[in-house]
Amino acid sequence: MTAGRLGERKHMLKGLSHVAVWVTDIDRSLDFYLRMPGVTEHFRLHKEDGSVWLIYLRVGPNQFIELFPRAQGPYERPTNAGYAHFCLEVDDMQAWYRSLIEAGITPKSEPKLGADGSWQLWIEDPDGNPIEFHQFTPDSLQMREKD
Repeated sequence: MTAGRLGERKHMLKGLSHVAVWVTDIDRSLDFYLRMPGVTEHFRLHKEDGSVWLIYLRVGPNQFIELFPRAQGPYERPTNAGYAHFCLEVDDMQAWYRSLIEAGITPKSEPKLGADGSWQLWIEDPDGNPIEFHQFTPDSLQMREKD
C-alpha cells in the first residue's frame, strides 16, 4: 500500500514474526524441528488441563515457528486459497544441505538454482508440511531494487 492510501505512516512492518504449523504428533515434530541446526525451543504454553497448547521454536532473531498439536491428519496440498509453504533463509546452502543430512533429515533433492536466481532446497516435516530454504545470490530477483 502506498503512504497516500494509509495517510501518514507512523509504524512500519519489521519482518515476519512467526509461522504457525498444525502437527499430528507434537513430540515427533519437536524432535524433527530441533534437529535443524540453530533451531531451539523458546517457550511453550499449556491449557488449563496441563496439555500443550503451542510450542514456539526460535529460528532467528525475533523469528519463530509455532507448533500446534492436534492436527487430524497429514498435510494435504490446498486447492483453495491459503498458504502453500514457508521459506527460511540460510547463509550457505551447500553447508545447510550437509547439516540436514547429518541431522537425519532427508531433503527432497539436492540444492538447485531457481528461476529467481536463488539457491533453494525443500524438505517436509513429519506431517508432510513443505518447508523451503533459500540462499540469496547477487543475481536473486529478490535482491534487486524495485523501480
